[in-house]
Amino acid sequence: MHLGLALGYGGEPVEELLPVVEHAERIGVDSVWSVEEYGPDAVSILGYLAAVTHRVALGTAVMQIPARTPATTAMTAMTLDMLSGGRFRLGLGLSVPWIVEGWHGQPYSEPLRRTREYVEIVRRAVAHDTRVEHDGRIYRLPYRGPGSSGTARPVKSDMVPLRPDIPVHLGAIGPRNVALTGEIADGWLAGLYAPEHEAVLTAPLDEGLARAGRAPGEVRISPILYVARADTAEEGRDRLRPLFAHLIGAVGPSGRNTYFDVACAMGYEGAAHTVRGHLAEGRKAEAFAAVPDTLLDEVALPGPLPALVERILAWKDSRVDTLILLTRDTELLDAAQAVL
Repeated sequence: MHLGLALGYGGEPVEELLPVVEHAERIGVDSVWSVEEYGPDAVSILGYLAAVTHRVALGTAVMQIPARTPATTAMTAMTLDMLSGGRFRLGLGLSVPWIVEGWHGQPYSEPLRRTREYVEIVRRAVAHDTRVEHDGRIYRLPYRGPGSSGTARPVKSDMVPLRPDIPVHLGAIGPRNVALTGEIADGWLAGLYAPEHEAVLTAPLDEGLARAGRAPGEVRISPILYVARADTAEEGRDRLRPLFAHLIGAVGPSGRNTYFDVACAMGYEGAAHTVRGHLAEGRKAEAFAAVPDTLLDEVALPGPLPALVERILAWKDSRVDTLILLTRDTELLDAAQAVL
């Protein structure tokens, strides 16, 4: 199993971030992953890191599909792969409806179809073996629909890619999205993943793999774990409770929450309903307190360093390829790299 490092959502000053990344590369960490919601974008920092690192792989976790056309993403992927000397991993994801519609002004419609078509176009553009044409329900290249000039023609990138097969990872939570990942992706950027519940969590992935006639090893599983190092496990858990209460308990306009569904599939249905009910009634403190200790211990890393290292060891017999830690703790990186 490999170790990865995730950057933060808040856009940290580069003078604080760079020493951690340089340390990670120096000790042999496999990969560094940029994240993206509605703060820093996932691309710019990797362009910078490509110039100041030499070995570590650089991935996006994730570039949001609704924020960019497939062609723009293909151009970006080829450019980052060139700048990094072939170290780029393209992580893509749909994000969530309130960000897609509230921030990007795009409809959150037909998510599975959109992802499938998007990945197909990106792969075809990066392969660079023909002009790109696609006649899909979501994307049409060339576009000849209402408002078009009528002059469009298929296009092939002017840039010859360093690699015609840049790895594509999908950030997926819900079972249908995870199954699609098994069908079409090279990697799965997983959320709420735990070795204790691996069979139920990977069942949709295996369904997709079987549907496509692929072997399990063809998709690299890479969960991102939140870290809260503290003097005690309880102190670490308390730092994580608000985040996980909102992940599990929030309800969007559609009434669906895939994190809630996954928590239920992992056996936490009663607690998930309790958290959701408290949040719906505005009882945040009660919602935070209702997040189970065992859930936090399974899907995150709360507590003192020895306990975190012991927990990391529990992942070694899982199907996980890369354990990505969202942390700035170089001491933890040292200890984790030593045991992996």
